[in-house]
Amino acid sequence: MSTPLLHTGDKLVLASHNAGKLAEFSAMLKPFGITVISAGELKLPEPEETETTFTGNAALKAQAAAKASGLPALSDDSGLCVAALNGDPGIYSARWAGPDKNFPAAMARIHNDIGTGERAAWFICVLCLAFPDGRLHFFEGRTDGQIVWPPRGTNGHGYDPIFAPEGKTLSFAEMTDDEKNALSHRARAFDLFRKACLG
Repeated sequence: MSTPLLHTGDKLVLASHNAGKLAEFSAMLKPFGITVISAGELKLPEPEETETTFTGNAALKAQAAAKASGLPALSDDSGLCVAALNGDPGIYSARWAGPDKNFPAAMARIHNDIGTGERAAWFICVLCLAFPDGRLHFFEGRTDGQIVWPPRGTNGHGYDPIFAPEGKTLSFAEMTDDEKNALSHRARAFDLFRKACLG
């Protein structure tokens, strides 16, 4: 069995200023004795996401946080991809919501742009674990489903109210945290991360 990359008592910087993501990752890492600190708490600047892939943006964010903090850093680059929109908003999912994070407007834009088109969609999550010495490890999760309208549910964050995973009638935002974490793109990426990094 390989040696875990992270151990009980370690501190890990979550390279995000998103409170929803911090809550999710803190809950998932708590059983392993890993303390999660957000880049926001450390007042680290948010690097501009200039890459053209989820993997590239995840690396950019994790490397910046690891270098600035001197601690291992975990980043998450994720987004909603819609078949009828040629995979958009994809890596631009957050940007579609604008600087004021107006996700209701972004969800309405997706609905309007699809029109009567195909409603197939998928969420992608790429996690990158970066160490201050430059080592990088990547883990990718994907959940397929479809766009639903109108938005449903109040849990979760982002585009969760308009996405129903394959084989389910509830949107992500209508599910409990446990139900969502059993099949979400982030949970699937985290499972790969857990097996590789936490022993």
